[in-house]
Amino acid sequence: MARKLPQLQRVLDAPALFSIAYGEIASSIYFALGIIAFHALGFTPAVLLLTGALFLLVSLSYAEGTAAIRETGGAATFVRIAFNDFWGFITGWALFLDYLIVIALSALYVPHYAAAAMFTSVQKPWDLVFGCLVIAGIAAYRLLRNRRLFRFALVIALVDLVTQLLLVVLGFALLFSPDALTKGTSLGTNPSWHSIVFALPLAMLAYTGLETVANLSEEVRRPGRDLPRSLFSAIGLVVLLYAAIAVVALSAFPAENGTALGGTWVKAPLMGIVARLRDHLPDVLGVPLQVFVGTSGALILATAAATSIAGFGRLAYSLGEHGQLPREFGRLSRRSVIAPQSIVVAALIAIALLVVTDVALTHPIFFLASLYSFGVLLAFTAAQLAVIRLRFSHPEKRRPYRVPLSVGRVPVPSLVGAALTALVWVLAMATHEGARYGGPVWLAVGLVVYVVVRRGRGEGLTERVVSADEHVGLTEAQYSSILVPMKLGPIGEEMVATAVKLAQDAGASVWALHVVRVPMERELDQAVAEEEERAEASLSEAQALGADHNVKVKTKTALARSIGQAIVEQAEELGVDLIVVGSSPRWRRQSRFFSPTVEYVLKKAPCEVLVVAFPQGVLEEEEEPVFEPAEVS
Repeated sequence: MARKLPQLQRVLDAPALFSIAYGEIASSIYFALGIIAFHALGFTPAVLLLTGALFLLVSLSYAEGTAAIRETGGAATFVRIAFNDFWGFITGWALFLDYLIVIALSALYVPHYAAAAMFTSVQKPWDLVFGCLVIAGIAAYRLLRNRRLFRFALVIALVDLVTQLLLVVLGFALLFSPDALTKGTSLGTNPSWHSIVFALPLAMLAYTGLETVANLSEEVRRPGRDLPRSLFSAIGLVVLLYAAIAVVALSAFPAENGTALGGTWVKAPLMGIVARLRDHLPDVLGVPLQVFVGTSGALILATAAATSIAGFGRLAYSLGEHGQLPREFGRLSRRSVIAPQSIVVAALIAIALLVVTDVALTHPIFFLASLYSFGVLLAFTAAQLAVIRLRFSHPEKRRPYRVPLSVGRVPVPSLVGAALTALVWVLAMATHEGARYGGPVWLAVGLVVYVVVRRGRGEGLTERVVSADEHVGLTEAQYSSILVPMKLGPIGEEMVATAVKLAQDAGASVWALHVVRVPMERELDQAVAEEEERAEASLSEAQALGADHNVKVKTKTALARSIGQAIVEQAEELGVDLIVVGSSPRWRRQSRFFSPTVEYVLKKAPCEVLVVAFPQGVLEEEEEPVFEPAEVS
């Protein structure tokens, strides 16, 4: 297989995206249900439905934003393009906090579900110890393995869906009681209005994952079509299931004098439902149910932590690309895909959050939940305002999906959604100490980082920094056929990967050309057998690479005295729109910038030529010296 420069690939189709969206969003009920029920009591289903409706409203803007801006980064990217780099960074920095809290809470809850599956329990501080080990283990795996976790997304989403449906079906059959739902519940008294207001921002914790899905827009084959459809269907299903699970949970644990969901079972609320179900089931059914829900809960939470680390890394990659974080974060890795620095930083800060809050606070879980509301509501508000502004500042952008119900250019749902999320953010700041104190401290740290990075680069705080691969007009160009020569050593292999990526984005086909240079002492039709075998092998690799990305790669071998002349002649004969070639750094240490082959192609090509000039030190150790004779005009 031809090696590829590390880059995000468009490999996600609609089923895979739905699986990721459902798995990401639906996983948070495993830790959020108890936190919300502690404050909302008997109104937990209503609070979940209300915040779910707001979440769905926000997702309309995210769908338009990702359809119009097909880059990773989510809300931070929308805001950066709509306003400037400074506000884009503020949004991204707030989202970092949300990723870290999801990582921390998911890992902290893993040992409780795993212990329940083994018919035991885990107490402080061992849950903290095991939670930290979970984060460290996930980080180590991501550093050592290049496997994309979304390959397992369909399985995880299916397990998640089966678990939740099973609890809903059994719960309504064995536990549901209208009297239990209203028992001890009186709006304004139990819970109080203050508790309801307090619970609304916390309920946003039940709907994590929207940013993680938006961050995948650069990896979706058809983001304008597949992402909105998958996102809306996943969110709609999650909202309904959440409300049903909450009804079952309150039937099992009525809110009179508080509910055990927010006390005894706060760190494993779904296992509380299982415990009540076992009272109505024989052991032959109850025991496997407890093992299944406990094991699946631990697996789903571990996966949520892993994908949040990946989301953190993709966001860091976007900010690093655009001069908002140190350059190291804006580079991808062959082994871990995202920058290793991102993985290490995310793991260390998430562990620090767990340890510091556990040592310093009486109720660390509630503090982290309120801190989450600060970041997510700020980002949601900024994202919707950015989508509105993009309608005016970038009306030329193609929008396969648009937020419905517009007045002029203004999408009304985005305007209403921004006002509502801003209102809930104000409520969070007024009622939650975590949001009121922890949030501003986090932003202050981010501002220091941003100023240091920008000053070090010699760039202004609001100045727009263009990423290295952000070529104006390149992605908008229309290519139906691309020619890529294979006779350029390791750099040629990289060029095949580049051509396939361009073809994938443009819906084009690729011609992979292997030129066999015949020495002057031989007849032109008398090629060396070894060269012909090498040509066949390299072309087969090119076809395999294209098949991996659903790009049609056609192959051709040419015998010639001059490589450059053969490339030009074949480009004319095949009628291609673009030739992709690479330039080795070794030529820049000589008297010329490009090799004779590249210079000849640039002078004689009948179409556009894309030359990728690799930096000093890239591939040079692996590159075999290739003798290139002077080109014949």
